Amino acid sequence: MSWNPALDPDCPAGDAVDAIETLIIPRARDLGALEVRRALPAPKRQMVGPFIFFDQMGPAEFLPTKGLDVRPHPHIGLATISYLYSGRMHHRDSLGTDAWIEPGAVNWMVAGHGITHSERTDDETQTQPMPFFGIQTWVALPKDHEDRPAEFEHAPKNALPFFEGEGKQVRLILGNAYGERAPVKVASEMFYADAVLAPGAKLPLPDDHEDRGAYVVEGEVSVGNDVFEAGRMMVFRPGDRVSMTAGPQGARIMLLGGETLEGSRYIWWNFVASSKERIEEAKEAWRREDWADGRFQLPVGDAEEFIPLPAR
Repeated sequence: MSWNPALDPDCPAGDAVDAIETLIIPRARDLGALEVRRALPAPKRQMVGPFIFFDQMGPAEFLPTKGLDVRPHPHIGLATISYLYSGRMHHRDSLGTDAWIEPGAVNWMVAGHGITHSERTDDETQTQPMPFFGIQTWVALPKDHEDRPAEFEHAPKNALPFFEGEGKQVRLILGNAYGERAPVKVASEMFYADAVLAPGAKLPLPDDHEDRGAYVVEGEVSVGNDVFEAGRMMVFRPGDRVSMTAGPQGARIMLLGGETLEGSRYIWWNFVASSKERIEEAKEAWRREDWADGRFQLPVGDAEEFIPLPAR
């Protein structure tokens, strides 16, 4: 059994516990143009499988030129995905990638040893208000991938496995589930899926992964006799067969989980690492601002500004 942050020898087992191991209520932050609800990391759960960061962005409506404007910033030790339901984001990074993140598609950025990117809604052709809604997630990399070269991979919406029937629509974003595998290459076993359920529809969780969770985006779901509304993340006990039933208005949920990592991770600002030393090395590299010969370079086409290293 690999490391699991919630296992404790004194925890009750069998009939003494429910199928829900941990219930997470996200913390809300108002960023001005956008409200963000953070489910991971949480006080009782740093990760679900390798997923170490989980933010709900919006829903919001951006006026022209008044949306996201996240200046270039660095990452190490993780991979990111911003999955959108509505709106679009402009991604540029130090590999030279210049791409738009659009609803249903996968833009998978592996930081590894180090990458810099920006996220903006800077479409000069936008003249009408733009609805914006999505989930931003970080996946911690296994130790043997922490120092790998940075990489970016795109998969369009129509390339992702899609299941439909019995009131369910499920799109597999990353990893493997329900007998299918998503096209993007991942560093450890995981699953990440977007599920839309009609009222009363039932959806079983994949039962072939060590760690499993679900986040209710819209509507509500019931598990057994318990009802969970939008903005709740449930983490389930390993090995249990679990099925969720959509409420009277239906539901949209994100399924996530996979193989747990070899140990916990340190998180500081945008850095994730298995040791404090790796964090300190990355901090010093960003502080030096040596964009020509240092560890980090600024994004191609977006190198006029950057977010300085925080003082804390």
